[in-house]
Amino acid sequence: MFYTVGEIAKKLNIPPSTLRYYDKEGLLPFVARTSGGIRMFSDRDFESLSVIECLKKTGMSIKDIKTFMDWCALGDSTIPDRLAMFRRQRDQVLSQIAQLQETLEILDYKEWYYETAQKAGTCQIHETLSPEDIPKRCRLIQQKLHPCPQEASKNS
Repeated sequence: MFYTVGEIAKKLNIPPSTLRYYDKEGLLPFVARTSGGIRMFSDRDFESLSVIECLKKTGMSIKDIKTFMDWCALGDSTIPDRLAMFRRQRDQVLSQIAQLQETLEILDYKEWYYETAQKAGTCQIHETLSPEDIPKRCRLIQQKLHPCPQEASKNS
């Protein structure tokens, strides 16, 4: 089965202009065209486009994605290069996940902080709380944010 730019874009949940850009950048040498020059995508093309979108979401540059696509076209001799590239991207994604987890923990702490302040009607409530009054997960973040306990309530 074949799909137009609009149809495949819809399946990938991306704008058709993104596919046209990818084609212009040389990422889609595999795409067939009708006699009128209209791009037609197959089910197999969908898999390649899904990988391109995955790599883009990891922050990989178009230039590096093009290198990957070129390696694919060269065949099995580039398997070690492709494997190394995916390992690097995986490591980058794991690093991004760790950074996002830390960001989420800070957001959770600040949410607790302001919920507590809202219930009390003032942020000064945090100056009166004992460590036992603070949820353990929040205490850990508070310690990261404010290594000096006296600064904890003043700077939040």
